[in-house]
Amino acid sequence: MKKIIDKLAWVYIRDGKLLTVRSKGKALFYLPGGKREQGESDEQALVREINEEISVDLVSDTIKYVDTFTAQADGKDDGVLVQLTCYTADYSGKLSPDAEIEELKFVDANDEAICSLATKVAMDWLVSRSLISE
Repeated sequence: MKKIIDKLAWVYIRDGKLLTVRSKGKALFYLPGGKREQGESDEQALVREINEEISVDLVSDTIKYVDTFTAQADGKDDGVLVQLTCYTADYSGKLSPDAEIEELKFVDANDEAICSLATKVAMDWLVSRSLISE
């Protein structure tokens, strides 16, 4: 039986590039977001996680579902998958690494080598729809 790590992620695109983050002590970039806490809706958890990670406030009434992507979880045993339920949203504030985040980076398809497997799956989907640059 496969294990699934269920996460939420924010898809933010600027100038044809996708916002990604890298945690302290890690090599790969991933979509910002995280796990729900007990009793939280997707929107509540996403707003909280994004504020904790990159110091901005998502505008709740602009949050829109994009798609859900699944891939092998980086650094985990074979068969451990990460599932990213992705949303877009406007935000207020200044993008800035916070908490466990060391770096923010806008990436396109040329940067896949530095991204997590689940982020690559999301990027391929975004490229296929001409939402980010190849």
